[in-house]
Amino acid sequence: MTDPTSPDRNSAGEPAAEPLSLVVVSGGTGAPSSSRLLADRIAQRTVDLLRQQGRATTIHIIELAPIATNIAQAIVSGFHDEPLKAAIRQLAAADGVIAVSPVYTAGLSGLFKSFFDILDNDLIVAKPIVLAATAGSARHALVIDGQLRPMLAFMRALAVPTSVFAAPEDWGASELGERTGRAATELAVLMTAGVGTTIADRAWTGYQHRFGGNSTRAEQTASDVDFDTPLMRLAAGGVQPHPERAAT
Repeated sequence: MTDPTSPDRNSAGEPAAEPLSLVVVSGGTGAPSSSRLLADRIAQRTVDLLRQQGRATTIHIIELAPIATNIAQAIVSGFHDEPLKAAIRQLAAADGVIAVSPVYTAGLSGLFKSFFDILDNDLIVAKPIVLAATAGSARHALVIDGQLRPMLAFMRALAVPTSVFAAPEDWGASELGERTGRAATELAVLMTAGVGTTIADRAWTGYQHRFGGNSTRAEQTASDVDFDTPLMRLAAGGVQPHPERAAT
């Protein structure tokens, strides 16, 4: 007898959709790190909610500590080696992302920031993402909204409304579980609705792209280039009309 809630069947007993991809980016350096522990909590809640809706989910973990040297070399040389390319491919294919950074001296982890610095600006356009951070003091709680949210907004990711911050005193508090649940719910809803993919597919040509970089969509097509702009017409050997003549 087939379990109707198994990964290949939905709640109605019909063939389920393709598994969703959830990518976790953890900037923690400990073993284990508090950032990874928080990421695991959010990821598990998200997967549980998706399973209740009959959606199977594949989780990919990007631990930044083991590839710290690769990230540093990429910043200096502009070259992405295979470990970085593998992480980039996972992000490009993600239906949802959970990004967790430790906070040091009232700022995001340098390693965490450096990883996002080497990505194309359009790699995670419209991808639903939970923003989270851990720190040794509640005094750092505003780092998410003051630094992490603006950074991901610049990359045009779709950050969920609820962020999750954990200081040492939060781990045993019920409020952390409540915030985790809210953030996971928001992420699960956006993932199942396919909001990120729909937005990117319909508005992709309207975004500014860095071609020849590591954004999968930009590498696959040149149709995103608007060849009808004055600059592109001149570059193609055309003649840009005089403003007065164009007005008539």
